[in-house]
Amino acid sequence: MVALIVFAIIFALVGIVGSVVPGLPGPPLSWVGMLLIYFAGRVGDKSDAMTLTVLLIWLGITVLVTILDYVIPVKTTKLTGGHKAASTGAIIGLIAGMIIPPVGIILGSLLGAFLGELMVNNKGMWPAFKAGAGAFVGFLLGTGLKLAVSGLMAWMIIKYAFL
Repeated sequence: MVALIVFAIIFALVGIVGSVVPGLPGPPLSWVGMLLIYFAGRVGDKSDAMTLTVLLIWLGITVLVTILDYVIPVKTTKLTGGHKAASTGAIIGLIAGMIIPPVGIILGSLLGAFLGELMVNNKGMWPAFKAGAGAFVGFLLGTGLKLAVSGLMAWMIIKYAFL
C-alpha cells in the first residue's frame, strides 16, 4: 500500500511538470496517480477511500482537458487570423525557451508564434503579431487548464492518501 501511495505522488508531481513541458501528458499522468490511490484505498480498506465514481469523473475531466489542449490553441490562432505556422512556432519557441524558464518559455512561445507566422505566411508585421498573440493566448489557456486539473488531482491524491 505504501508503494502505491509513493508512486501515486510521483505521478502527481510528474503530471504537474507535464502540464508545462511539451511531450509529457500532464493530466493523464496525474490521473494514473489517482488510479493508484484508488487501488491503495482498496488494499488498505480505508473507510473514506476514493470511490469508483470519483475516479471515473476525473477520467472524463482528463479526457476533456487533453482534447481541449489541442483545440484551444488552434481556435485562438484562427480567431486572430493565424495559421498552423503560428502554432508550430509557439511550440518550437517554447522548447527553445526552456533553457531559461519561466521567462524563456513565455517569451520563446510568443516570439516563435510571431516568427512562424511572419516567415511562412509573410502578411506583414501586424497580422503576424496578432496571429502570434492568438497562438500564445491559446497556449497559455491550454497550459493553465492542464495545470489546474493536474494540481487538483494532486491535491486529491494527497487528500485520499493522508487525510
